[in-house]
Amino acid sequence: VQLQASGGGLVQAGASLRLSCAASGHPFSRLGMGWYRQAPGKEREFIAGISRSGVVTPADDSVSGRFTMSRDNAKRTVYLQMNSLKPEDTAVYYCAAKTILTGPYTHWGQGTQVTVSS
Repeated sequence: VQLQASGGGLVQAGASLRLSCAASGHPFSRLGMGWYRQAPGKEREFIAGISRSGVVTPADDSVSGRFTMSRDNAKRTVYLQMNSLKPEDTAVYYCAAKTILTGPYTHWGQGTQVTVSS
């Protein structure tokens, strides 16, 4: 599975961004997908996951209500819509995939940088 994340950038607090992650190398509809982020000096943090059928496992309270994950199986792409961005959302955002839905994520994209200025 190859994953290519895009859509990051530098924005001001309160702005929105939509990240995309395109997958190849495996039937997309059979993949569970997830988004993570890692800020400098911090551990990688789970944001959200989405099942084959589009059921989303939401993130923790820090992003709940602001971030929304979705998938388009026809485009082999998952999205992370991020609204009301805060400086503490600054991180490298990674998409991940897994073929065994009850197992861990085993494939990772290269990451896309999101920087939110105050």
